Amino acid sequence: MVTIAGIEEILISADSHVIEPPETLKERVPKEFRDAAPLFPKLKVGESFQEHPGGSDPHERLKEMATDGVSAEVLYPTHLLGVFGMDDARLQQACFRAYNDWLIDYIRVAPERLVGIAAISIYDVDHAVAELERCAKAGMKGAIIWQAPHPDLPFRSGHYDKFWAASQDLSMPVSLHILTGHGYHKNPAFFTGRGVENYRGSVNLKIDEIANAVFDLVCYGVLERFPGLKFLSVENECGWAPFYLQQWDYYYRRFLKVNPLPIKKDPSEYFNAQIYSTFFRDAVGGQMFAWWGQDNCMWSNDYPHQNSTWPNSKRYIERNLGHLPAETRRKLLSTNAEKLFGLDLKELAKAA
Repeated sequence: MVTIAGIEEILISADSHVIEPPETLKERVPKEFRDAAPLFPKLKVGESFQEHPGGSDPHERLKEMATDGVSAEVLYPTHLLGVFGMDDARLQQACFRAYNDWLIDYIRVAPERLVGIAAISIYDVDHAVAELERCAKAGMKGAIIWQAPHPDLPFRSGHYDKFWAASQDLSMPVSLHILTGHGYHKNPAFFTGRGVENYRGSVNLKIDEIANAVFDLVCYGVLERFPGLKFLSVENECGWAPFYLQQWDYYYRRFLKVNPLPIKKDPSEYFNAQIYSTFFRDAVGGQMFAWWGQDNCMWSNDYPHQNSTWPNSKRYIERNLGHLPAETRRKLLSTNAEKLFGLDLKELAKAA
């Protein structure tokens, strides 16, 4: 817990990460996949993404959460993010199950504070539903699928319907995380870490991917057909969203009679009811929370990556959110995440 603008706040990071040890997949996949399963890089603490030991060690993580004043963290993979772009469906399924088994063990150390998100391969929807159900029984609180789908499997297709239904029935929100799937990051021109085009990928193409994903889910009627289904845009920030929603609403109303969409309400109404977004270095979003997004957006620290706000999260929160009313700030820091993931703030306050 931390004190912001004179008020004690519970902090829930809605986007933090684990660092998968090198053999996470190879030692857990069936023998037939062992040679093909990726071997993750061995990182020393302070090197690359492994800025802190808690990325791989949950006991150390709890200590580092205390340093940052964070009561709970929603956990996403690091090295595994690239595996969402794998073309071999069966190998991807085996890798994701292996990762999920590792993460289930990780969160057992403090299940009320470490919120596990299951990695789901969506090529085979029946397999995806079975793995979602297995992970829900094991205590996971949501699922992550690719943000940039395979070109043959756009989100607007009926391919996903069984999975959407299962996610809705299990109250398992579906996360779309940056750098997952068949997107710009697979093109060396945009994701080499060097050159002007890297900036295009980091900003323009990144926002394009999540905007198109949300457009398909909203404007092709996915959320209309599954009104209890929840999605979470992760690490895409949120300052872009109100402008896109404003424009979608404008054109929806303008052409409603001559070119109707398969939805019954303004696009923004579906977003407001069923789509959430994380933020952590979005000062623009922080200024908009006075009039938009306070019920949909959630703070995160991106621990333990290099650009994480750890251990100075309080400073960033005060800068970006300190001007907001206490009730609004509390939604963004804790109660939105509590509601989406079925957490208990009273228990978190005791545990932390």
